[in-house]
Amino acid sequence: MTSLPLIYLCRHGQTDWNAAARLQGQSDIPLNRTGEAQAQRNGRYLANVLGAEGQTFAFVSSPMLRAAATMRSIRREMGLDADGFRTDERLKEIHFGDWQGYTVSELADRFPAESARRDADKWHFQPPGAGAETYEGLAERVAPVFHELDRPTIVVAHGGITRAFLNVFAGMSAQEASHADIPQDRILRAEGGRIDWV
Repeated sequence: MTSLPLIYLCRHGQTDWNAAARLQGQSDIPLNRTGEAQAQRNGRYLANVLGAEGQTFAFVSSPMLRAAATMRSIRREMGLDADGFRTDERLKEIHFGDWQGYTVSELADRFPAESARRDADKWHFQPPGAGAETYEGLAERVAPVFHELDRPTIVVAHGGITRAFLNVFAGMSAQEASHADIPQDRILRAEGGRIDWV
């Protein structure tokens, strides 16, 4: 990770599906009020920590509604043009295929064998359905985005993207990364081989 620039990696704020513990994947669900407040909190934090230096950062987001809205809130809190960022398709959340929209408990009831296989090896499990991905495949998709960063950057993406980052760039095992808690009201700061939740 020492070859990467300073990165602030922020998960999007909460949605109604997050609140209901539904697998969102690439379903384009908007922020709820709690999510908007979380995004504003993260923007205020960055404004306080970075000050005018924040204007020199690159800003890149997943194109999904919940991520782009989070980025706009962050930039407004930093006193910047809300739309002054780029998006990257590779930062979209992991695709859960036919399982998008279900809760884990609903899946366990409907598909007990497949759910047990996911529980045993979440990193390598691929749900059924068109477009479905493994976390391993997600990590391969997203790693180049971070390798291409050439200056300090604020990234807004998703829980799965953060898990992939922790595995590829922070040395976290696949097992640990796949079960890590990824908060929506804090930011992962990564620099010089060190990561901190701020």
